[in-house]
Amino acid sequence: MKLYITTLGEFDIKADGQSILKDSNRMYKIYRLFEYFLTFRNKKLLPETIIDNLLSDSESDDPKNMLRTQIFRLRKIMNSFTPKNDDAAKFLNLNFSNGYYSLEIGEDTVIDIDEFEAFIQKGDSEREHDIDSAIHSYQNAINLYKGLYLSDNSYEVWIVPTRNYYQRLYIKTLYKFIELLKKNEENERIISLCEETLLIEPFEENIHIELMDALLRIGQNKAAMNHYEYALNMLEKEFDAKPSRRFTDFIKKAQNSSSRKNDLDIYAIKKNLEEDTPAGAAHCSIDYFKFLFNIQKRKSLRNNENDYLCIVTVNRNDERYHDSVELNKELKDMFLALERTLRKGDVFTSWNENQILIMLHDVNESCTDIIEGRLLNSLNKYTKINKNDISMVFQPLLSESAVLQ
Repeated sequence: MKLYITTLGEFDIKADGQSILKDSNRMYKIYRLFEYFLTFRNKKLLPETIIDNLLSDSESDDPKNMLRTQIFRLRKIMNSFTPKNDDAAKFLNLNFSNGYYSLEIGEDTVIDIDEFEAFIQKGDSEREHDIDSAIHSYQNAINLYKGLYLSDNSYEVWIVPTRNYYQRLYIKTLYKFIELLKKNEENERIISLCEETLLIEPFEENIHIELMDALLRIGQNKAAMNHYEYALNMLEKEFDAKPSRRFTDFIKKAQNSSSRKNDLDIYAIKKNLEEDTPAGAAHCSIDYFKFLFNIQKRKSLRNNENDYLCIVTVNRNDERYHDSVELNKELKDMFLALERTLRKGDVFTSWNENQILIMLHDVNESCTDIIEGRLLNSLNKYTKINKNDISMVFQPLLSESAVLQ
């Protein structure tokens, strides 16, 4: 029998494929102590150092005695992992010698992080002379990474350097893996790999870029653009800042990719550019809205069209808006209301959590009051926002004050 310890993601110890950890709140401190020894395995640890890291917030008058008690319990649990009449040293052995504690890992215990690094080292040694074998090794390593190192232990300072190390190693290996897949032109595999990785690292911008590039290489321009809109919106909301220039330049890359496919006839190009017909107004990112705004403003100058910019402001003083979940739900309801109320030629975007911008196409000035009334009724119906808390300002696009920075 072998023990298999999982650390990349949720912590677990398995024997013969079955978890042998006891699910109990009383075991939390003991398992945390084991995770600490496991992180610094084969290293000599002073009791004072362990106390500083794990028991500094304890109210005990004798933290050394508390530590000894916890270690006694930990040893008993570790012994329960070992089959009867088998040598415990072949599995896990917690020693105390010359004033130091040390956890030794025996030959019949396997830790996922050791396998993870071994597969990566194997792939690195193979990548120059055997691409297929290196791809296999990198795939094995990537498969082992299920999430952050000891992800269930979120608040310990001592775990951060180790956690960051394995996270960086994972990302670095992922990009080496993708480069080899590019050489073999395995774009479908790159797409699957990136999609799986984004479930673990959703805010790693370069993974989004690699996914979109692979989609372009197989001619899935529409899918690439849809992912661009999704990723741009998510990254801006999460970091409250614009993504990198490399990310935002993807639009040009996608357009160039389409223009290079000169073997497509006009019908095929039109099909590639077309999106599904929206049921109502189009909701887009702020960058795309700015692009459309300036294009439409130029058209209005040339064709003397009456297009309007509408700013919808919601006064949110209610305490429930301090809850981000409640706020996000209401924003989604507002977007739904606008999609159903506005016309297909209209476009809207979120300027901030309290304001929405709408671009209205071909509107007579006398109709703005009617539009305002219809929007107020719709927002009140779908979101239950009091009409008195909503204000709207209409500005012709040709007005000098209608400018988006």
